[in-house]
Amino acid sequence: MQRLIEGVHKFRSDEFGNYRKLFRKLSQEGQNPHTLFITCSDSRVLAELITQSKPGDLFVVKNVGNIVTPASATGDTNSTAAAIEFAVENLRVSDIVICGHSQCGAIAAMLDKNPVSASTPHLRDWLNLAAPVLETLKKDYAHLHNAGERETAAAEENILFGLDNLHSYSCVQERLMDGSLRLHGWFFKIATAELFAYDPESLQFQPLVTDKG
Repeated sequence: MQRLIEGVHKFRSDEFGNYRKLFRKLSQEGQNPHTLFITCSDSRVLAELITQSKPGDLFVVKNVGNIVTPASATGDTNSTAAAIEFAVENLRVSDIVICGHSQCGAIAAMLDKNPVSASTPHLRDWLNLAAPVLETLKKDYAHLHNAGERETAAAEENILFGLDNLHSYSCVQERLMDGSLRLHGWFFKIATAELFAYDPESLQFQPLVTDKG
């Protein structure tokens, strides 16, 4: 906790001056983010850092495993749905990004490398919502025996699973039909900080940017 307190002090004394006008504007005009960014709760994945975004740019949703449930999943297993509807219908974001990542603990748990115990029933039920990802892995990736390759495949399929589920939300469907909303699937490789974007034409995750030099 002391680290957090020291960080708050440093922000107020050293950094806030650089953002004073921006925060005043945001408090007066409200938020107007351009993108809903759905990513994992993993502490190593920071949407604002990897996209170099400022306060007010992104409406960020973080959950275990960056899982996007279908609209039919209601109750305490679908708080992410409320954020999707608010961002699309109320904030009128123009883009939605689902960003998974390498070395994901949720993916590892789904693959039974780190089994979910009986003492974490909410986590168990949450991960069970992504069960179709495991079915896809069994059907289309049986040839993968390397653990790392299987994890990457599962993480990428989980992103595609989320993109498919976004289409089950009526507000998303309407915005897609009138061309005012775009969907994106990203994969973040922690070790190298590389981002890969899903390309619907090649059906592959391709580098989002190419380093020059």
